[in-house]
Amino acid sequence: MKAIVFAETGGPEVLTLAEAPKPSPRPGSVLIKNHAIGVNFADTRFRQGLYTVKPKLPDIPGMEVAGVVEAVGEGVTNVRPGMRVAAFTSRAYAEYCVSPSLMAIPLPDSVSFVDGAAFLIQVLTAYHLLHTVDSTGPGKSVLVHSAAGGVGLAAVQLAKAAGARGFGTVSSDAKLALAKEAGADAVINYVKDKFADEVLRLTGDRGVDLILDAVGKPTVEEGLRCLAPFGHLVLYGRAGGPPDPINLSVLSPKSQKVSAFSLPTLTRGFPDKTLESAERCFALLRDGRLKLYVAKTFPLAQAAEAHRYLESRQSTGKLILLP
Repeated sequence: MKAIVFAETGGPEVLTLAEAPKPSPRPGSVLIKNHAIGVNFADTRFRQGLYTVKPKLPDIPGMEVAGVVEAVGEGVTNVRPGMRVAAFTSRAYAEYCVSPSLMAIPLPDSVSFVDGAAFLIQVLTAYHLLHTVDSTGPGKSVLVHSAAGGVGLAAVQLAKAAGARGFGTVSSDAKLALAKEAGADAVINYVKDKFADEVLRLTGDRGVDLILDAVGKPTVEEGLRCLAPFGHLVLYGRAGGPPDPINLSVLSPKSQKVSAFSLPTLTRGFPDKTLESAERCFALLRDGRLKLYVAKTFPLAQAAEAHRYLESRQSTGKLILLP
């Protein structure tokens, strides 16, 4: 099968199209013929050798696909050959991949493969940040950093669907309209304006109840400044580098809290909760209350170009590879 392989860690140039052995389903897993592959920031860190999971060189990046189940391993009962699925996996940048059966989510007929590959990681990350790590609903306010990115756009929409007031930050004026279209009540270009000052102004100096932060070092300290009493800042990425250590005593005056979230904790340990949340979000898609923003698709052979575009910070929404 064709796959994107890298034999050494480094920049996008290490990614090459090559022949790789077609995998076989192990007990408890399924073989998927990939129709669309999600590109995630974590893939770029995996390529660099900086992700939590280290590559076993030569290796294949990728963790999110949509396709058709071709075969199932021993003991699999939740999916069958011929089913359309979206799946959490590894070594996804290829024509085929193997996924644990409990991480293969049936894909409604109304959802295309491209949308299916854009759905799992970005939408479920946003959903669980809002509804598992915290509790979001009417009367609450949420600040979403990188609001024009894949998770950010989903989080803005899901916060609004829950009845919360939503604010977003973006890195350029070109991204303002997209975050606004997703339903943000106000969008701040943090390059031009101090977002904490703007949030405090917009909330009458109270601050927001919840901050979703995938940036890290450049935003955490200012985030705490505009976090409301009993507010919660959740770090789920570090695109701007790991944040400085936090002196817990600075949280005491307003009884604030800081936590971290990683979606695999949930998908690997709580498959029933994963499936339930996916079904809820598919229902929001069906009802028109959630829209998936696919910015660009690339042929599988152009995976390096997709990584360059993602790392340029110019991209919005989701990037997809088509095998």
